[in-house]
Amino acid sequence: MGKVLYVLGDDISTDIIYPGRYMATVLPSETPQYAFDDIKDLHNILVNHQFEPGDFIVAGKNFGCGSSREQAVSTLRGYDIKIIAKNFARIFLQNSINLGLPTYICPDIEAEVGDELEVTEDKVINKTKGKEFQLVPHHKSRQAIIDAGGLIPYTRKLLLEKMK
Repeated sequence: MGKVLYVLGDDISTDIIYPGRYMATVLPSETPQYAFDDIKDLHNILVNHQFEPGDFIVAGKNFGCGSSREQAVSTLRGYDIKIIAKNFARIFLQNSINLGLPTYICPDIEAEVGDELEVTEDKVINKTKGKEFQLVPHHKSRQAIIDAGGLIPYTRKLLLEKMK
């Protein structure tokens, strides 16, 4: 459960999420300070922590399009937020799975800033508006990686289980 902290439109590129001028900074511990730097109100919400962990950014189609920069995901991962979009660019989606960023594909999502959302296994419930929207679930193997916190923690978990 969380609230919508911001709503974005279609075609939000990795350059909007993590502007290319900051590519000299690639450490996941440092990238969050540059998230959405060119969308000042969203940037300020994030860097000033004016949200609760688990809150949502809602977006339209093709979220994460553009370059394959992994920093676009690590910058968001640093804030413990979730992304619901009508769909995601393929490389961004794979990077988000690899880094454990919670992403939800919801083609018909309708939400406004402040709406309270609940995500179940197969739907997003907008509690504020009293509406439900079907999710396109990740394959169970992809979801397991996200749930583990990313590919490295997932692999570590599997290796530790085999060592028992």
